[in-house]
Amino acid sequence: MIVDPDKHVQDFASAGANIITVHAEACAHLQRTLSYIKELGCKAGVSFNPHTPVDSLKYVLEIADLVLVMTVNPGFGGQKFISSVVPKISEVKKMFQEANLNGKYIEVDGGINTRTAPIVRSAGANVLVAGNAIYSLKSQIEIQKTISQMRI
Repeated sequence: MIVDPDKHVQDFASAGANIITVHAEACAHLQRTLSYIKELGCKAGVSFNPHTPVDSLKYVLEIADLVLVMTVNPGFGGQKFISSVVPKISEVKKMFQEANLNGKYIEVDGGINTRTAPIVRSAGANVLVAGNAIYSLKSQIEIQKTISQMRI
């Protein structure tokens, strides 16, 4: 998570990023930040921490191309999956459906592995971030097998 992401968005876009995701909790004016990302020609994503209410995102759903649901608290890899966040994934999906916003992405990051991937997929996630589940493996065969098991 970057504090005051507005200061860095231009740099990421200039470096070639085509999707820029910011934490809702780090933005003084989230809608303005997401609009700025889109003005730079990038897709705009909004992430929220496990403790943040899903309703706080309603006013930016139309402008956001993706919502990233954090299933750990940001900071470091290898944290335990917070299962109590899973209903929030379903809430985000329902909010998109009720607003008739098709084609949006629901991304999940934190504790994703072969056990948790099916859980978040069934809740509505269509993009998974799997750090330790992949990078802790030793062989290319193990990596390919694990990715295949988690693939949406």
